Amino acid sequence: MQNKLETISNLFEGKEIRSIWDSEKEEYYFSVVDVIEVLTDNDYVKARNYWKWLKGKLSDEGSQLVRNTNQLKMKAQDGKYYKTDALDTKNILRLIIPNLKTEVLSTK
Repeated sequence: MQNKLETISNLFEGKEIRSIWDSEKEEYYFSVVDVIEVLTDNDYVKARNYWKWLKGKLSDEGSQLVRNTNQLKMKAQDGKYYKTDALDTKNILRLIIPNLKTEVLSTK
């Protein structure tokens, strides 16, 4: 039996964004912390702490985004697999776009 989830590492400006391809749903899932790390140009620890804070804030606001987060096992730098918060393509864009919109508006 073939595993339906395939781990894929993508590089964005030299930084890894871990993702998983779900062949049954034909959907990619991306590590939320990795995406935040790339967008904020911070290290993993700062990105993880930011996601923890943001997830709490969004949860308090009743955001659907937090409910759509999946815990998927992804390979860490130590070679072991750990449960990682992941979002599908549509929801990772929902996470990114409000932040870009806010940044663009604050520069005007």
